Amino acid sequence: MANTYFVYIITNNNNSVIYIGVTNNLHRRLYEHQKQIFEGFSRKYNVHKLVYFETTSDIKSAIAREKQLKKWPRAKKNALVEKSNPSWEEIIID
Repeated sequence: MANTYFVYIITNNNNSVIYIGVTNNLHRRLYEHQKQIFEGFSRKYNVHKLVYFETTSDIKSAIAREKQLKKWPRAKKNALVEKSNPSWEEIIID
């Protein structure tokens, strides 16, 4: 059975701060961000709104993609989100 890995972007309510992460369980990870379970960047800046994600079956490529996105300038990250989610609406996953 193939695993699925997610590279995701979350933001705060006014889209001024973004967080890029990788996980094998997007539901669980979003819950952790929304409930501010762990100390760190997402709790400090109240980022919890999912605005973008990608999937892959290879953890190494997921980690590489996360690192790649984190190095991009903010304008390029914004353009990536806006390509599939122009109004930065929260993506609700089942």
